[in-house]
Amino acid sequence: MAESDWDTVTVLRKKGPTAAQAKSKQAITSAQRRGEEVQTSKKSLILSTACHAGAAGQNKQHLVTKNTAKLDRETEELHHDRVPLEVGKVIQQGRQEKGLTQKDLATKINEKPQVIADYECGRAIPNNQVMGKIERAIGLKLRGKDIGQPLEPKTKK
Repeated sequence: MAESDWDTVTVLRKKGPTAAQAKSKQAITSAQRRGEEVQTSKKSLILSTACHAGAAGQNKQHLVTKNTAKLDRETEELHHDRVPLEVGKVIQQGRQEKGLTQKDLATKINEKPQVIADYECGRAIPNNQVMGKIERAIGLKLRGKDIGQPLEPKTKK
């Protein structure tokens, strides 16, 4: 019996689920059935505008000027200014006088056609860079007192 001092211990252990399996709906429901504690957490998505060179294929020159928390609390008292319909009509008339479609104008100023459509319908939040490009493309003023007047060419000093 001197040789039998060693006790044989057998440990049977089932491996736990991997991270991907633990997140699946099936794994959660089976854990709930077994009475195990299931912890859930809600993650929020934070959106930011791309303002750096790594933003390929995006309109990286557009910055969000108002803070996103204010946008979430948008009400009648606090709302983002939109392009006036008067400006939209001037853009549409100037574009048609030049014989351009919305898509042609958008291509000319390096924007998406939806941007032009939003400006013409008054849905867009005004951006001075875009407004300047549209002004130069159609040759009409869109900002200031004399909206719709021809754009005077800048004189060299």
